[in-house]
Amino acid sequence: MLRLTELRLPLDHPPEALRAAVLRRLGLRDEDLLGLTVFRRGHDARNPRAIMLVYTLDLALRNEAAVLRRHAGDRHLSPAPDTRYRHVARAPEGLARRPVVIGCGPCGLMAALILAEMGFRPLLLERGKIVRERTKDTWGLWRRGVLEPESNVQFGEGGAGLFSDGKLYSGIKDPRHYGRKVLTEFVRCGAPEEILFVSRPHVGTFRLVTVVEGLRETIERLGGEYRFGARVTDLLVEEDASGTRHVRGVALADGEVIAADRVILAVGHSARDTFAMLRDRGVFLEPKPFSIGVRIEHPQGMIDRARFGPNAGHPLLGAADYKLVHHDADGRGVYSFCMCPGGTVVAATSEPGRVVTNGMSQYSRAERNANAGLVVGISPADYPGDVLAGIAFQRRWESAAFAAGGGGYRAPAQRVGDFLAGRASTDLGEVVPSYRPGVTPADLAACLPDYAVAAMRRAILAFDRQIPGFARADAVMTGVETRTSSPVRIRRGPDFQSVNTRGLYPAGEGAGYAGGILSAAVDGIRVAEALALHLTGQEVPREMMSRGAGVALAYG
Repeated sequence: MLRLTELRLPLDHPPEALRAAVLRRLGLRDEDLLGLTVFRRGHDARNPRAIMLVYTLDLALRNEAAVLRRHAGDRHLSPAPDTRYRHVARAPEGLARRPVVIGCGPCGLMAALILAEMGFRPLLLERGKIVRERTKDTWGLWRRGVLEPESNVQFGEGGAGLFSDGKLYSGIKDPRHYGRKVLTEFVRCGAPEEILFVSRPHVGTFRLVTVVEGLRETIERLGGEYRFGARVTDLLVEEDASGTRHVRGVALADGEVIAADRVILAVGHSARDTFAMLRDRGVFLEPKPFSIGVRIEHPQGMIDRARFGPNAGHPLLGAADYKLVHHDADGRGVYSFCMCPGGTVVAATSEPGRVVTNGMSQYSRAERNANAGLVVGISPADYPGDVLAGIAFQRRWESAAFAAGGGGYRAPAQRVGDFLAGRASTDLGEVVPSYRPGVTPADLAACLPDYAVAAMRRAILAFDRQIPGFARADAVMTGVETRTSSPVRIRRGPDFQSVNTRGLYPAGEGAGYAGGILSAAVDGIRVAEALALHLTGQEVPREMMSRGAGVALAYG
């Protein structure tokens, strides 16, 4: 099998043109091409009037070696890599204690799945509810303004990524093709098969519910066990004669103690009480950068026309997205975050008396507005204090947004024109805000640091030069967006264990090592493999070791 990359065809090419293009590109006769599979399809819209589809293809040829020799030096033709997933270990007979996975977001779910496939029968602890019940509770906040602190956008089966656009792409390096394993499992559990080949795949909330249920069914069939409403309130740690700390178990809110010497911590970026408990138990944490800002909404049709020109609305293109970055004069980065084409802005708080926003799209991306986070980079220098000072910083602005919204989890909203002019909004325009349970016209400057407001004003004008209409006066900004990524990092070593607590495996977004559904799921696989190797008496190979300090920015 050979892989051919960067094969370009016009947007409206007929199906048969793809095979013909391969034959022409490689100088083959029709009978020499035995099979053709689309591995990836993207588009190049830099010229909106001549959008091109860009293919990566896997080809079965009659004489692959001869073709490779004939095209030696062609960097777009090579042997196709083997992307099949292979397990690194099998659970030993009579394993004394099953591994524990805390958190049922994408990281915890994929970690548990891999462990279950290897025979380790993991125990999953989730503080929230089963996905269908969690969905009802979340709609209760959106429709009635009633918050369930343990069952909401942040907590429950599926994690924070469940109520999002369901984007399944990221900027991580993935030499072992873990991302392919994630996508394959999602398709097996009900996701559309196209996520295996489109360049920027997404699923949407309703379909993610089915996927999450399918993963649970598989994990349980393989011997895994779920516990819902199982909030971990303590970590049991023992110090040996050499002074080395070891995990010995976890305690739950109902008083139950579960013995465990291998614990994957996949709690997500909003488990603030868990972070405080870990600090109190001496687990090494450190502050890390994150971002703060608002959600900004424009008519989706405006974004489509700006991106795709006369091809706006083409079924192969769908609703247009964007990714914008502005480096401010004072060194701060302002960027779009978790852009949701044809979606809605949602209430995403997990604490009473605070307003948090996020974005969500269904698979169809058919709502009238496009929305994205418009956020400013924050560093630990902006929130001096102890390791949890970033959480206090987030809470300060979430509480200010609750007050500006007037209570009932209504959010403060402002027209872009008023925001740029530095005046409070008293009404809204043609762009109707999608946030529920509702918005209150206000001045968002009261809900954000002064330096963030100034940077965002300059960025909006810069983004308007890239997307005409971005600074339109009646575009809507709704605040605040604070949960872009974790404000702490639970430091781990190259073997994926906490640097000062053996047997504890920090993983995913909450630990500061991922940003978005796919990267969190991939991190879950990597951590599960490391744990499995340790439990079978093996070391983590150098090529599999954890590298770097994690991901500072999230992809949503």
